[in-house]
Amino acid sequence: MTDDPQLLAPSDLDRRVAYVKTVRGLYRNERIAGLVGSLVGALLLIWGRMGQGAPAWAVPVAFLVIGAAWALFAYVIIRRTRYVRAHPFDPQS
Repeated sequence: MTDDPQLLAPSDLDRRVAYVKTVRGLYRNERIAGLVGSLVGALLLIWGRMGQGAPAWAVPVAFLVIGAAWALFAYVIIRRTRYVRAHPFDPQS
């Protein structure tokens, strides 16, 4: 059998769909935390730059939060890539 999705048998296609769902589900909580961190950092940055009477620490903390969130995204990408390389899709399994 080939890896072309159009040429896979229905059972192989079901296995591929399950594999893709598994890969997409990996590190979901970390991805959500990265998204929330990015949003919180962006809101904190907007408040620190535009808000009247915002404290001086708001902007540096916002950059730290955004940087940590993006580092979390990079971590998830690296971990998922390692998982896929260690567990490639095998239609025979």
